[in-house]
Amino acid sequence: MAGVIQATLVGLAAGVVGTGMGAALATLSGRPSRRMLSLMMGLAGGIMLTVVFMDLVPQALQLGGAINTIFGFVIGVLSLGALDVFAPHLHLPSGECENSRYLRTGTLAAIGIAMHNFPEGLAIGASYAHGTSLGFTMAVIIALHNIPEGMAMAAPMCAADVHRMRVAFIGGLAGVPMGIGALFGAAFGSVSPGILSVCLGFAGGAMVFITADELIPEAQRFAIGHSGTLGLVLGIILGMLVVL
Repeated sequence: MAGVIQATLVGLAAGVVGTGMGAALATLSGRPSRRMLSLMMGLAGGIMLTVVFMDLVPQALQLGGAINTIFGFVIGVLSLGALDVFAPHLHLPSGECENSRYLRTGTLAAIGIAMHNFPEGLAIGASYAHGTSLGFTMAVIIALHNIPEGMAMAAPMCAADVHRMRVAFIGGLAGVPMGIGALFGAAFGSVSPGILSVCLGFAGGAMVFITADELIPEAQRFAIGHSGTLGLVLGIILGMLVVL
C-alpha cells in the first residue's frame, strides 16, 4: 500500500509540476510566434517518441514478451483514437486571430492533455510496481516532456491574453490525472509482470498516437522553414539524454 501511495504522489507531482511549469514558461514570452509553436510541438513529439521506444517498449518486452506488449500498445492507440473523436485536442487555429477562437482552442488543448496524462501516469505507476528507481526515473522523464506540452497548451491561451497566473494554474490542473493514472498503474501493475507489460504497452501506444496524430502534424503545419523538424530532432536528442 505504501508503494501505491508513493507512486500516486510522485505521479501527481510529475503531472502538476511538469505541465504547470511549461505553462508558466510560456507566459513569459507572451503571445507566441508560429515558429515558437512549431518548435514546441516538435520538441514534445521528439521526447515522447524517445521515451516510448527507448524506455517503455523495451521494459514491456522484457517483462511480458511481445504478445502482452503489442496487445497493450494496440489498446492504447485505439483508446486514444476513440478519445480523440469525442475530445479532439491540440488542433490550433491557423490564420485566425480572434481571442475567443484562441481561448476555445487552449481550453480544448488543456482538456486533451489532462486526458492523455492519465496513461502517462499509468506508466509511472506501472514502473513503480516494477521498482522504485524505475518509477522515479519514469516520473522525471515524463515531467520533463510535460514541460513543452504545458507550453504548447498555454500558447493559444497566451495568444488570447488570458492572465498569466490563470494559464499556469490551468496547466497544473491538467497534470492532476497523472496522479490518478499512477494510482491505477501501481495498483494493477503489481499483480504480475504480464499485466505490468500490458500497462507499459498501453501507455506507449497512447503516447505514439498523440505524437503521430497531434504533435508532429501541428509542428509541421506551423513550421517556418524547418522549425518543426528542428524541434523534433532536438526533442529526440533531449529524450535520449534524459533516458540514458
